[in-house]
Amino acid sequence: MLALAASLHPTAAVCGTPTERALSVIRELEGMDRGRYAGPVGWFDAQGDGEFGIALRCAEVDSETNTVRAFAGCGIVAGSHPDTELAEAAAKLVPIRDALEAT
Repeated sequence: MLALAASLHPTAAVCGTPTERALSVIRELEGMDRGRYAGPVGWFDAQGDGEFGIALRCAEVDSETNTVRAFAGCGIVAGSHPDTELAEAAAKLVPIRDALEAT
């Protein structure tokens, strides 16, 4: 089950295609590590049953620095407008921020 999940990551819907070239461009342009963003999240049992999804909105806690990095993204296509995409990503981060502020 883990091999299957690993073979599907990163998904072309988040990374692009061909995968290696898309990853290279993303790393060059973003200048940051995406961490667990868009990684497989799920479960499986001893019988091999399970479910996995993609972590399109997630956060990573760094206990050494006592910081949290939250991630959300948007689908960039030919007709995308940067300001609209930025506003969409910010809106997707609100529930994560609200949950962290409540703790």
